[in-house]
Amino acid sequence: MDAKAGSFGAGRAGAAFDPVSFIREPRTILRVLSWVFSMVVFASIINEGYVNWGSERLHCIFNKNYDACNYGVSIAMVAFLASVVLLVLDVYFPQISSVRDRRRIVLLELAFSGLWTFLWFVGFCFMANQWSQTTADVLPLEQAADAARAAIAFSFFSILTWAALTLLALQKFLQGTDLSLFSSPLQNGHAPKQPCSPSDVIGQTTVTINDYKTPPLVQTMEARPPDYQAPPPAF
Repeated sequence: MDAKAGSFGAGRAGAAFDPVSFIREPRTILRVLSWVFSMVVFASIINEGYVNWGSERLHCIFNKNYDACNYGVSIAMVAFLASVVLLVLDVYFPQISSVRDRRRIVLLELAFSGLWTFLWFVGFCFMANQWSQTTADVLPLEQAADAARAAIAFSFFSILTWAALTLLALQKFLQGTDLSLFSSPLQNGHAPKQPCSPSDVIGQTTVTINDYKTPPLVQTMEARPPDYQAPPPAF
């Protein structure tokens, strides 16, 4: 049995943490990618997502729709912070001894990943729709256009990473808990530890204590006197 398949994808608590194996796990790679993608989205919108169209007021590059910019920044910022928190939980998860706490964390991860997959899909469709309605004559800077395309593209990439994280969380939840990890030695098929043998160990010398046995009482004919007669039976 895989050691990590014991309880919701992890073995017993107290195992040594292997950073190399942790970094190579698909879940860790997806967490880092989600973190990078969300940072690109909100950085693109905040830095270059608002331009000045012939006035002192800044307008959103997505068809002057502030809701599109605000939505993109909001979900990207939350995804950025959540990726860090969930990554820390992934590190701490194998050290949790309570099965109930592990189950709660897995359910939280599953619910959040599924929700943010949906929100990223909505954000991608929303920004792509508003960008398609933005005409070239009202967009003064090509640099702003690059920022808009980057925000849309990495929103799409975020859908893929968060959807993959949702599937991994669902897989971890369906694994459940292997109760054999918490059962007694007899239930695991192992014989219990034998009790100490009847011997006393003093230093390096073993002294065996034999059980005292009463010798059987043997009555022979030679032990009777010559003139011995058996008494008559009593009635």
